[in-house]
Amino acid sequence: MAEPMYIYLGLTHIKYKMSDGGLRLRIQTKAGPKVLEGLFLASTVGTLKQVISDSVKIPVNKIKIRQGYPPRVVDISNEVAELSTLPFRSGDTLIVEEDEALETQASFASSDQSNVETASSSQHERLDALLHHQLEEGASGILTRKVVPADNSCLFTSIHLLMNEGLKDVSASLHLREVIAGIVSSNPDTYSEGILGKPNSAYCKWIRDKNSWGGGIELSILSQYYHTEIAVVDTQSGRVDRFGEDRNYKERIFLIYDGIHYDPLVYESVEQTGQIKTKFSIHNAVMLAQALELASEAKSIRQFTDVEGFSLRCCTCQQPLRGQREATQHARATGHIQFGEY
Repeated sequence: MAEPMYIYLGLTHIKYKMSDGGLRLRIQTKAGPKVLEGLFLASTVGTLKQVISDSVKIPVNKIKIRQGYPPRVVDISNEVAELSTLPFRSGDTLIVEEDEALETQASFASSDQSNVETASSSQHERLDALLHHQLEEGASGILTRKVVPADNSCLFTSIHLLMNEGLKDVSASLHLREVIAGIVSSNPDTYSEGILGKPNSAYCKWIRDKNSWGGGIELSILSQYYHTEIAVVDTQSGRVDRFGEDRNYKERIFLIYDGIHYDPLVYESVEQTGQIKTKFSIHNAVMLAQALELASEAKSIRQFTDVEGFSLRCCTCQQPLRGQREATQHARATGHIQFGEY
């Protein structure tokens, strides 16, 4: 289920840092949904498996995790690896199964069909070479962020802008929400309660609400709807998540995501002519390199979203709040620590 990305309140922090590393994961099992608490990006895969085992009584060596839309097996064979190396974000839903065959399937963290590209030191050398080549060839532009309103529909506004050559139309989000609801309701077997986290009809009602946030499910559906790969630059992890990567689409668009908000990435002329490019060939390695550089740079300088002026809502009791001060006071008074944009 694509719900608001939770903001974890650090009472000693002045702002809500998106890079602090807390992970709150949902899991779907045969016994029903559960929530895993107390995990961090620095926690190991072994710790995750033990927490799951304690929660659902599956032996550690038989745990299989699937994630994404459609679900793919995640490689959890390296028990000393940190969770930061896996494609998890706080608020994600994982499908947990007991693997009787004890077979480790290829994951999108380790296979050629990976959904995630993380900028490692070796990749930096490759990216630097690509960008240097671009400069030598006289490239006349750069991939840059185009800011859209933070109105709970930023994902939909961003995708519409990119698919329409830079046209910003905040009303288009209603159309895309309806498109998603139509696709989901027409495919109840594909979009089951196990995938959506709620009954199909309830999800359709939820996504039509202008205050509901989009996420992984919606990105996957819109990628298929537009027959275009959607690459999301994640400033928390320094990686690029690619939706529709395995479908051999011809074009790719880019979004940047900071843990709360999505903005579109467009290619602008350095000569400031006003001309922009929003869609790129799937074979354009330079644009992907620039996206990875943006992600890596944002992570290295520990960018975070200042939510001091945001309208927030307590995800536990639904109390509306404004900014860090009110949220801190509410947390101290009630013990509630999960907040989303209102």
